Amino acid sequence: MGAAVQGEAGEPMMDINTTPLIDVMLVLLIMFIITVPAATHKVPLDLPRPAPAPLPERSFYQLDIAANGGLAWNGAALSDSQLQAHLQQLAADPGLPELRLNVDSEARFDRIDHILARIRLASVERLGFIGNERYSRAF
Repeated sequence: MGAAVQGEAGEPMMDINTTPLIDVMLVLLIMFIITVPAATHKVPLDLPRPAPAPLPERSFYQLDIAANGGLAWNGAALSDSQLQAHLQQLAADPGLPELRLNVDSEARFDRIDHILARIRLASVERLGFIGNERYSRAF
């Protein structure tokens, strides 16, 4: 902002020149006028809402691994040799049933890893882990 140095009669003029201030204010006003509608511009659309299709009921099998390493297939005790037959039967099913794995918290990791490797080798496509909610904590 500038101030005039000389007045009409030679005395100094102490009025502030507000022209640059008004120019800056006009530029800011024009920028706000241009940018605000673009930021708040919405086009209301009434899109049709599809009715949720009912999911087909899928069959599933549950494999439990106990703390001592024992296996159970849908609640029935199972040996390691029987596991391979059940996994191959599951993989060959055209309905793509899901295998749900329930592992005891005290089970050894190497045993779980071995079972997971056998599930993968049997080409089981759908695998889910159940019972994990008991390990979660609210922080």
